[in-house]
Amino acid sequence: MKLLLDFLPLLLFFGTFKFAEAHKEWAAAFCSNHLSFLVSGGVVGVEEAPVLLATLVVIAATLVQVAVLKLRGKKIDLMLWITLALVVVLGGATVWFHNATFIKWKPSAAFWAMGLALWVSQAIFKKNLLQSMIGGELQLPPTVWQRLNFAWVAFFGLMGLLNLYVAYSYSTSTWATFKVFGVYGLMIAFTVAQVIYLSRYLKDAPESAPAADKQP
Repeated sequence: MKLLLDFLPLLLFFGTFKFAEAHKEWAAAFCSNHLSFLVSGGVVGVEEAPVLLATLVVIAATLVQVAVLKLRGKKIDLMLWITLALVVVLGGATVWFHNATFIKWKPSAAFWAMGLALWVSQAIFKKNLLQSMIGGELQLPPTVWQRLNFAWVAFFGLMGLLNLYVAYSYSTSTWATFKVFGVYGLMIAFTVAQVIYLSRYLKDAPESAPAADKQP
C-alpha cells in the first residue's frame, strides 16, 4: 500500500502527460480557459500544455499524499518532505513561466539533496542516517554502514547527473518516461545489488535443537 502511495504521483504525472500529449489542442484550451490565473500571460501554448498540465497534477497529488499521511497519523519521511518542497517550488515555476526546465531539474535536485544529507550527517555530524533509519532491522559492522552510506551518496549523485543528461539530450516525452520507469528501475536494481552485498553480513537463522536433545 505504501509503495503504491509513493508511486502514485509519478504515475499520475506520466498518465496525464501522455494523455495531454495525444490531445494537445484540448490540453492547451483547458489550461488557458480554467488555469490561466496560474500562468504568466494567462495563455498556454499547444506544445507546452502537456507538461504544464502534468506538473499541476503531480503537485496536487503530492500535496494529497502528504495530507493523507498526516490524517492517518503516519510519519512522513525526509525524502517525501524534500519531494514536496521541490515539486511545489520547481513545479510552480514550470507552470508560471511556461518552462519545463524547472520540473526537469526536480529529480536531480531531490537526488542531490538526499545524497548531501547522507554525506553531511556522516562527515560532519558523525551520524549515519541509513543506520538510524534501518539499523533496527540490520546488524552490520560500522565499516559496512560507512560503505553503504557512501554507495548511496554516489548513487544519488550519479542519478542526478543521469536525469539531466536525459532531460537535455532527449525530448520531454522521453524524459517523462525515464523519470517514471527508468529512475525506479535503476533504484530497484541498485537496491537488489545492495541486498546481495549485505546478505553475507546477515545473521543466520537460529538452528533447530540437536537431535540428541529431542525427546523420543
